[in-house]
Amino acid sequence: MKRIISFLKSHKKNKKVESIFLLPSLLGVLIFFLVPFIVIIYYSLINNPMEQKFVFLDNFNALFDNSAFILAAKNTATFSLLAVPLAVILSLVLALLLESQIPYKSQFRTFFLSPMMVPVASVVLVWKVVFNFNGPMNSLIGVFGLEPIKWLKSDYSQFVIIILFLWKNLGYNMILFMAGLNNIPKTLLEVAEIENASPWFKFVQIKLRFISPTILFVALLSLINSFKVFREIHLLTGDYPYDRLYMLQHFMNNTFKALDYQKLATAAILMGIVMIVIIGILFIIENYFGKDVEG
Repeated sequence: MKRIISFLKSHKKNKKVESIFLLPSLLGVLIFFLVPFIVIIYYSLINNPMEQKFVFLDNFNALFDNSAFILAAKNTATFSLLAVPLAVILSLVLALLLESQIPYKSQFRTFFLSPMMVPVASVVLVWKVVFNFNGPMNSLIGVFGLEPIKWLKSDYSQFVIIILFLWKNLGYNMILFMAGLNNIPKTLLEVAEIENASPWFKFVQIKLRFISPTILFVALLSLINSFKVFREIHLLTGDYPYDRLYMLQHFMNNTFKALDYQKLATAAILMGIVMIVIIGILFIIENYFGKDVEG
């Protein structure tokens, strides 16, 4: 009995020590995440910080009538819908190619990983030179008799940024897929080989199902990176780029500079809701396709 009481006292004491060690992390979450989140919700529901009059959904209605927000949301959605699937599919194709028996595998791997080592400022400088009006890209299309294009001030501008996004992210995504492919049980693939299963069957029924968690992770990572592409666009074109390149982050930055906290908070909440819905859908899809292969 004495041993049990002593054990319980010792366990209680350990719990207190653990709580003390957890306290700095909990304070950090409270100060830097929870409190700002509550403040953003509060700002989205009042008219301005001075009067602080409760207006409920008026800020949301005003935001939907704002042409700059609609343009930024439309451009961001278009960019993500094009760039994220391309980043997932192309990196998976590259991983499958490098997994097969092809020559110069290590050289190809180094080539696709090299963008990760290049600073953003250098990448932007290269892109500015390549897609300059008098740059190599216009010289190349001139060979085929095409007129030079102002790439960053035309409807092709988003196409330029998608290429930049893919160039920067394919290498890292490819490594993640290669790790996922290496974790597929070899015995399963050998059985499929003995049973004369077609390459398509092995790809869809075995490889895709086993790497479904990796696909989800790469999709989420690419989605987050697609929202962060603002940094490169801003360095290339400044605060007010060509219409096709005006992203949600431009809208938020410009709104912050104008000290319009209500509009900024409302846009942040809408963006957060959309992100939660998209991530929830991706989790449901991954759970459906990978439920019978996960432990």
